Amino acid sequence: MTQGNGMKEGVRPPTPQTQGRRKRFWVQAAARPAEGGFSVALDGRGIRLPGGTPLCVASRALAGAIADEWAHAGGEKGGDFTPDDLPLTRIAGTMIERVAPDPAAQVTALLQYVDGELLCYRADHPALLCERQKAEWDPQLAWLHARHGIDMAVTQGIMPLSQSPAVQAAWRGILEKMDNPTLAALGVMVPAMKSIVLGLAVVTGALPPAKAAEVASVDERTQMDIWGRDDKQVESLRLLALEVTDASRFLRLCHMT
Repeated sequence: MTQGNGMKEGVRPPTPQTQGRRKRFWVQAAARPAEGGFSVALDGRGIRLPGGTPLCVASRALAGAIADEWAHAGGEKGGDFTPDDLPLTRIAGTMIERVAPDPAAQVTALLQYVDGELLCYRADHPALLCERQKAEWDPQLAWLHARHGIDMAVTQGIMPLSQSPAVQAAWRGILEKMDNPTLAALGVMVPAMKSIVLGLAVVTGALPPAKAAEVASVDERTQMDIWGRDDKQVESLRLLALEVTDASRFLRLCHMT
């Protein structure tokens, strides 16, 4: 981690590009009032994001939770930590430096998942997988149609499927009404689950994050039921559920005072 040159510069968190374990250099982490909201200070020095922007959020609850993850990262001064120990910081950083300056770009990025929607690509074998996809995925598409009036096409196999212009327009209309915290949370959930439908269900409260991650992993769970447990797959599914849960928690905290 790179430390700033003084109080004005602050300290910068690790980024996904700086993978690997880092050494904790601070003793205390605390949230504090700041211009425009609340910041987090490490031993009195404010955190700055990779782009140089001060980490400042509108929600006191979110700032407190971010301070808490810094307080625990590495255990104590000199301990090892990784970017994975700071999920709320990472999402907040994305919201501040990428989403807020250009929400339209985030909307466009999320719309790329409409044609590739996981729930719309069905297997034609084995029978167990086909049955489970229908049982767990059809209700989500039915909810989407009933709640949002979107009727997405479904196909079998891996050939690319293009949703209709009406479907694309409906999704754009939904996303363009969302605030920056929601767009940032979806930016984590949707790629993780490969499903914009499940992401929408979570951020609107229609589906708990753990259940959404379970629905998104029908293929992997069925594969293990047929061929046996795969420890790497189990870990991958654990991380998937964690990503969705972290993003959901971030959004909830953003909307708290």
